[in-house]
Amino acid sequence: MNIFPIKNDHDYQAALAEIDKLMEAEMNTPEGDALDIWVTLVESYEAKQFPIAAPDSINAIKFRMEQQGLGLNDLTVYFGTLEKVKAFFDGKVQLTLETIRKLHDGLNIPLESLING
Repeated sequence: MNIFPIKNDHDYQAALAEIDKLMEAEMNTPEGDALDIWVTLVESYEAKQFPIAAPDSINAIKFRMEQQGLGLNDLTVYFGTLEKVKAFFDGKVQLTLETIRKLHDGLNIPLESLING
């Protein structure tokens, strides 16, 4: 087995082929260790080559609402009033630092997403 850094698409495709060959490997075996190394290399390459930007604050909150089955009224605990919730989703007001903190703490939304306008 020859492990190599992934520097381009050709290397990437070769690494994916190696992973495919090793998919049935058992953990704590030389093959399982090789699979772990290849997967780590591919994940690193993909993170650099195909970064996924954090969603903006509206989409992050909508996603969490969908996950937890929340409605607009459920967000008043974070925004203060239903009118403020609606104004935020209409793009009329930005999140305040206090609201960002409340949403982060209460709904576990990443700060990066909440400060992404």
